[in-house]
Amino acid sequence: MSSVRGTGDQADTLRQMARSAKRPASATAGSAGAGGQGIRVLSVTSGKGGVGKSNVVANLAMALAQQGKKVLIVDADLGVGNLDVLLGLSPQYNLNNVLAGECSLIDIIVEVSPNIKLIPAGSGVQEYTSLGQHEKLKLLDELDMLEETFDVMIIDTEAGISDNVTYFTVAAQEIIVVVSPEPTSITDAYALIKLLATRYSEYHFKVLVNMARDSEDALEVFRKLANVAGRFLDISLDYLGCVVRDERLVEAVKKQKAVFELFPESDAAGCFSVLAKRIMENNRPTRLKGNIQFFFRRYLDVPAGEQS
Repeated sequence: MSSVRGTGDQADTLRQMARSAKRPASATAGSAGAGGQGIRVLSVTSGKGGVGKSNVVANLAMALAQQGKKVLIVDADLGVGNLDVLLGLSPQYNLNNVLAGECSLIDIIVEVSPNIKLIPAGSGVQEYTSLGQHEKLKLLDELDMLEETFDVMIIDTEAGISDNVTYFTVAAQEIIVVVSPEPTSITDAYALIKLLATRYSEYHFKVLVNMARDSEDALEVFRKLANVAGRFLDISLDYLGCVVRDERLVEAVKKQKAVFELFPESDAAGCFSVLAKRIMENNRPTRLKGNIQFFFRRYLDVPAGEQS
């Protein structure tokens, strides 16, 4: 399996940077996650907007934090980022300031709760809606140098198949595709998966069905997506689970709160608890992918016997 040329070139650059970097003891100590297992990087993406992807990210982070995990959320929708608004925050700086060289990543990180930190995205700046090679490497380098330890990093990509979407998705260890029961959502999710498989050599995806009527409705959505993918693509699709349609979630959005925080006994909050547990119980990747990855340097600290 081979990646596209540009992705491979970036990976070669990072490897050279990683081998030549003189890392202080504190950075090496931070190579493992808070639980000592190494950080787990999840990309949450979707083929179209309106499927509740950012809501999934916010609430999943809350559920993971409740289970004792330290979580870093990255709002990677660099055109119209809204996770800070969704969580009722008003950060002074955002990723646009970092990419412009005005400050470092550590300066913009916002505390959502004791176990959750957010890297907010900017909004309304067209310049960074398609990152160049320099910006991509700068962001990778800034993330790699974070000394604070996290168990999980969740990347909230923008919707669709733009270059930024593919970049942030390919750079993650695991890809979660959010889909809703709408036929257009299923079609667009397939288009995204096909692009990632055929152009970026990504063959493993987890599917989360959001706004489902019930578990049977969600399974039917997954079957439809899996059937068409099985006919035309040589990939692995895993059913991660579902979040049921819940009016409490709508109410929470209006109040700029996560439903998991505002209505912890709601059906939707229960779904997020199950999802968080399932994600952490699932087998995690133990090898480097052939392409560029976030926290690449930290993987160099993993004993050889743990990689395959």
